Amino acid sequence: MHMWKILHGFTSNDLEVQFTVNPRLGTLAKVPAVRTKSSAAHQTLYETSFGVMGPRLWNCIPSHIRAVSKHDGFKHHMTAFMLSLPDKPPIRGFTSPNSNSILDWRNDREASALWGGQQL
Repeated sequence: MHMWKILHGFTSNDLEVQFTVNPRLGTLAKVPAVRTKSSAAHQTLYETSFGVMGPRLWNCIPSHIRAVSKHDGFKHHMTAFMLSLPDKPPIRGFTSPNSNSILDWRNDREASALWGGQQL
């Protein structure tokens, strides 16, 4: 929701998130590059920050939902999309298919129909 608000100017873009429009993929957020000269601990902090995870998660949303320009419409479509995702959290002692993150489900064959059958 926050990325949508940044895109449409409803909140400040203090992280300077950049958006590009691709004719085939829709509006995408630019994911900042990782600073490889810093320590592993700092890289992990950087990679899990909103400035990096926000654009990565935004780009995982199907393009027809990212294209919705009305706030209530976007919330409705996002809710329906999130409820359609499999919910298989890791359970101690059992093998889980992935970390149950949207980033992981995007490349999972079981859930690929949610993104139009495409694995990215």
